[in-house]
Amino acid sequence: MGQALWRLPPRQQQQLQEELADRLAERGGGGRQEQGRDAGSQKRAPQHCYRPDIYQLLRTRSGGKEPHGFIDLEMLPPELGITILSYLNATDLCLAGCVWQGLGNDEYLWQGLCKSTWGHCSIYNRRLPAGFSYRRLYLQLDEGSLTFNANPQEGISYFMSKGILVDHPTELAKFIFYTRRLNWKMLRIYLDERRDVLDELVKLHNFSNQFLPNALRDFFRHIHAPEERGEYLETLITKFSHRFCTCNPGLVRELGLSPDAVYVLCYSLILLSIDLTSPHVKNKMSKREFIRNTRRAAHNVSDDFVGHLYDNIYLIGHVAA
Repeated sequence: MGQALWRLPPRQQQQLQEELADRLAERGGGGRQEQGRDAGSQKRAPQHCYRPDIYQLLRTRSGGKEPHGFIDLEMLPPELGITILSYLNATDLCLAGCVWQGLGNDEYLWQGLCKSTWGHCSIYNRRLPAGFSYRRLYLQLDEGSLTFNANPQEGISYFMSKGILVDHPTELAKFIFYTRRLNWKMLRIYLDERRDVLDELVKLHNFSNQFLPNALRDFFRHIHAPEERGEYLETLITKFSHRFCTCNPGLVRELGLSPDAVYVLCYSLILLSIDLTSPHVKNKMSKREFIRNTRRAAHNVSDDFVGHLYDNIYLIGHVAA
């Protein structure tokens, strides 16, 4: 557990081991302590200069006393303790709860860990029964996420059986939108089967005042694009085009855009992204060629706007990476 939490450089690890050995020798007493006192003090003297800052902090907060055994997270600032625990999975957190019993029984800590990892669950909005444990909920959420990453349907069924989620497209979409633990490949399979959840998930995006390529990147960051072109990719771009126009009515009027025009521009941006980023394409498309090709498909879009689209892809990169 200590190695999982505090990864020290080899030099500092060796110094701490030598210091521990010296302390054990001192506790042994006898003539050896007297004989080795001078040598021991000379050996330990420079080690205080290399001691990790965390030990200096603990020594200061404990009134100058040396820390013994495991590091007590309760002696650390709350922000540092939460940061440390956020790197642990459910199994390590349970082990940590055995060592730091005060933190292991802190329901506010487990509540924060649940809501920071799974931002929305149906159970959060219900009145919780007496004796409800956020620690148990964290373990169930972790188990359900692992199940989802192996089989999406079984994972959602697990959440529903535990009362964590309700079978409603809006609730499922919010859970997916605010969760960081779901495998994107399994999520793509699930959304391809549940188009009603996909519709609600698209509605959660707000593309107001966003440049088109940046909005498309944000969209594909939550809903990953398929690796090959097909019906699912066309569905995603169609839904994005309508949502983008809904969020930017002023821009639509100013530039004369429509969902069909945005659809064409999105496909052009994807193809341009592949052309500029692929190492297999030797002759890259120029800005003039992109404007000419796009003008043929989207007649109402100005050349300046299309030129800015090209510059964005050229400088920032792929829209679906």
